[in-house]
Amino acid sequence: MQFDPATLVYNGDGLIPVIAQEAKTREVLMLAWMNAEAVDRTLRSGRVTYWSRSRQAFWVKGETSGHAQALVELRVDCDRDCLLALVKQKGPACHTNRRVCFYTALRDGAEIELVAPEV
Repeated sequence: MQFDPATLVYNGDGLIPVIAQEAKTREVLMLAWMNAEAVDRTLRSGRVTYWSRSRQAFWVKGETSGHAQALVELRVDCDRDCLLALVKQKGPACHTNRRVCFYTALRDGAEIELVAPEV
């Protein structure tokens, strides 16, 4: 069966959330957004391309930082309203220069920093 990005369920802004996960370690790296064209660009190029809500522009992960994500596999959830991108991450995934965006844990009412920025 041929995949058609139009079969995905996008929100009112035409976006779908994408969870990026390191393919080898299964570490959850980040959450971002794609529109249908970003999905298509990612599948065609193998370089994960998101839609930047703040800049209203396409964002190829690592294009300026060098911290690129190479697509290994793109998965669709059961409701077709969320994607999982299995990637090979080069360098930190987070704009704070941390390996992951999920670097804070909530424990007993306190925020605990789990991952320090890379030097």
